[in-house]
Amino acid sequence: MIFEYLKLNLIVNDDEFNVIYPERVRKLAKRHWTPVAVTKIAAQFLVEKPGTKVLDIGSGAGKFCMVGSAYTKGHFTGIEQREYYYQLSNRLKKCYRLSNVEFIHSNIMEINFKEYNSFYFFNSFFENIDITAMVDDTVDSDIKLYNLYSEYVREQLSEMPIGTRLATYWSDLKEVPAGYKIQATSLEGLLKMWEKTS
Repeated sequence: MIFEYLKLNLIVNDDEFNVIYPERVRKLAKRHWTPVAVTKIAAQFLVEKPGTKVLDIGSGAGKFCMVGSAYTKGHFTGIEQREYYYQLSNRLKKCYRLSNVEFIHSNIMEINFKEYNSFYFFNSFFENIDITAMVDDTVDSDIKLYNLYSEYVREQLSEMPIGTRLATYWSDLKEVPAGYKIQATSLEGLLKMWEKTS
């Protein structure tokens, strides 16, 4: 029913949405999963037309992709390296019969960005430089990984065509290459919406 409310553009707060998650995942929501209101703004910017392919770089519990798919006619793919969150996201996708959502269990370094049109980034690499930001202890964390992943994302985004859209939330912008210009901001600048213009 929660996704029907979203599709009808009814107000759904995060506490209402997060009940779909197990308690241990819910506890991480405030810091790690994109708020519903942020998703609505970002997803509507990223999906320019029906069928737009959006990649969520580090999808965690899948919230951005699932909510974004209800608010738009885009197709959302989440890439997640943690097996538990990948499996959880897929179970929820099937449970709620979300047809325009897909989750991939992989590392971002194995993803070809040219298969997508738009991108969302909620600083999923930050846990490599701040141990208080760790989701769990199932993956290694290291500043070298932070730099490696950020550089890979920047390189992939730099090779995308003019008109490519990107939304960043709570980012230090290390992954944003030259050529992307801010089109709009929200939430006192925490959410930035970009388009490749050169």
